[in-house]
Amino acid sequence: MTFLVRPSTPADAEAIVTLLAGAGLRPNSEPRDLYWKYWLPRADFPGPRSYLLTEGSEPIAHAALVPGAWLSGSRRLQVIHVVDWAARGGALGAGAALMKHIAQQADALLAIGGTALTLKMLPNLGFRVAGTLRRYVRTVHALRVLRQTLARGRLRALFRATRGALWALSAPGAPGTDWLARRILVDDLAELRALLPYPRPGIAVAERSAARLAYALACPIVPMALYLVERAGRAQGYFLLASTRGQARIADCWVDSDARGDWWGMLRCAVVQAASDPQAAEIVGWANDPLTAGALEACGFRARVSSTIQLRPSAGAELPPDTLRVQMLDSDAAYLQGRRSDLWT
Repeated sequence: MTFLVRPSTPADAEAIVTLLAGAGLRPNSEPRDLYWKYWLPRADFPGPRSYLLTEGSEPIAHAALVPGAWLSGSRRLQVIHVVDWAARGGALGAGAALMKHIAQQADALLAIGGTALTLKMLPNLGFRVAGTLRRYVRTVHALRVLRQTLARGRLRALFRATRGALWALSAPGAPGTDWLARRILVDDLAELRALLPYPRPGIAVAERSAARLAYALACPIVPMALYLVERAGRAQGYFLLASTRGQARIADCWVDSDARGDWWGMLRCAVVQAASDPQAAEIVGWANDPLTAGALEACGFRARVSSTIQLRPSAGAELPPDTLRVQMLDSDAAYLQGRRSDLWT
């Protein structure tokens, strides 16, 4: 029997959903959502973003890409986060073969957390620990948190919800009148060109572009909104919020400053916008670098869950020694739905 790796097409949607469901996942089966994730053309990454391993004509494994690049000094490295990775039961080695094929297209593969089975497999595929990511949470509507906790019948979580509400009461309030968050639409993305992330000593950052942000704003799975942050009329940075099932998620953020106070101001603007979301009970952010983590904590966020960051360099690729700053936009975390969303809190 012939084994073949090929890019998937929209005609493969049903087979992909079947593979993922057979692996114990809860895949999104909405055609428009799958099209956006796998097949919508992207100016920043024209290559395929979904692959199948087939036995004859039968799909036996699938993996999708969240493409990206990291900037470190003068270097630019292509980095891929693999999502929706699954193989048919009994197809030994199929998932590993597909992962190795995808690895040939980048300088490195990125993995953030994962199921117990995935974490057990990754070292055998060449992944190595490259840091720790922490998920931070701040309550923005205490009563919503309590209502949602009770509605789900999770009485054991009631203490945690009450604690979060008390923390929110003691957190800093709205930013001063000199701070302003202004929503940016796709047609206005040029305003952010001078504010996009750039590498700093000891920190490698994920590359951002107007095309990358435009793709995020087109997400049909969860609404996303982009905000330009100004202080006293001067543009300081931006944040991207995803609105989903009781949460506002900071999918991406950046400030053109090394001062914690400026990052704090940006995050406080994000909290204000999250509080105006009619479904948000809490706001969630990520940090794996000291500046972002310190600003989140100063803004009243509390660390809830930690995950391991792992990297698999491709043959001949040399990874920078810098900390690789990771945000939700570098994975599928901003729009992840279903059972795994319980991991957020």
